[in-house]
Amino acid sequence: MIPFNKPCLTGNELTYIADAVHAGNPSGNGKYTRLCHQFFEEKYRFPKCLLTTSCTDALEMAALLLDIQPGDEVILPAFTFVSTANAFALRGADLVFADCEGAFPNIDPAQLSELVTGRTKAIVVVHYAGVACDMDAIMAFAEERGIWVIEDAAQAVDSYYLDRPLGSIGHLATFSFHESKNITCGEGGMLVINEEKFLKRAEILWEKGTDRAAFFRGEVDKYGWVDLGSSFLLSDILAAYLWAQVEQLPAIQKNRLSAWNYYHQQFLSLAEEGHIKQPDIPSYTTHNAHIFFILCKSIEERSALIQHLSEKGIKALFHYLPLHLSPYFHKKYQGPPLPHCVRFADTLLRLPLFHGITQEEQTLVIKHIKEFYT
Repeated sequence: MIPFNKPCLTGNELTYIADAVHAGNPSGNGKYTRLCHQFFEEKYRFPKCLLTTSCTDALEMAALLLDIQPGDEVILPAFTFVSTANAFALRGADLVFADCEGAFPNIDPAQLSELVTGRTKAIVVVHYAGVACDMDAIMAFAEERGIWVIEDAAQAVDSYYLDRPLGSIGHLATFSFHESKNITCGEGGMLVINEEKFLKRAEILWEKGTDRAAFFRGEVDKYGWVDLGSSFLLSDILAAYLWAQVEQLPAIQKNRLSAWNYYHQQFLSLAEEGHIKQPDIPSYTTHNAHIFFILCKSIEERSALIQHLSEKGIKALFHYLPLHLSPYFHKKYQGPPLPHCVRFADTLLRLPLFHGITQEEQTLVIKHIKEFYT
């Protein structure tokens, strides 16, 4: 079996986990948490980072920081994971779903003017497959109207929009370190705070609504409950796991990009013959080889291809189902049709891609896909 994903291991994970345990401070905000914060803040010039138990928690912190209230509207793509929506639905927001661009499954900024109202509080953009949304257009639109922008960069570690790291452009940003991501600690995430007014409060929310972090820095003589919050901190044991991956990020990215480029080159002939479409990466972005996908002609064709690959011992997967058509939301949805979102949901197929995938494994995937079409 060639799996769809295999969590990356660099070699030092267990060593650092043991160190975190023996240090006697395995809860949050310990040595390895601080090492990870320092790395991301220095490498990507993020003003402030906070490791969280998941990207979902980071999104929920963002909703708290923006003081999302019932009746506020939040614009977000319908082609995304449910966490992007849940964080704001839990605060009572009215969700306003946007369609994808025609060429790539990122939010279409041209639609924003049709979706915005006087109640729009925030726009959430999702950098699908580590490929940047059109951030200049989105930020210009939002700043003109006083709307907050959150980058859901769950898949986008080490990706760039022009020369700017993803996660550094919106007012807030979130990342995932789930086992399926380029670097992982099993379950984990991170909130990035780019807006100065949120810096102090973010740390309080992170520490269960207390000023505990300030207490341990000696800035206050006692700490107590000063705001809303929850237990958003990542255990330092998991931060130790993540630190082993962070140290090897350049090597991991090099390996994944090599595998992505091999797929792309080998599928050129199928694309030229019109059997499939390959990812159409905009010129303004680099990407981190988080996902390699192809587009089939129909959901029926994709289902048959998935079955064909499965019979050959290869795991390939579709991706998101449109949130506006989901069992939970479809009766509430009153917006326009979102045809590009539905098209990507029906035709997009993700191929096996992980750190350490061999060219022999990829060659088998390519061989059996070509076999299916020819």
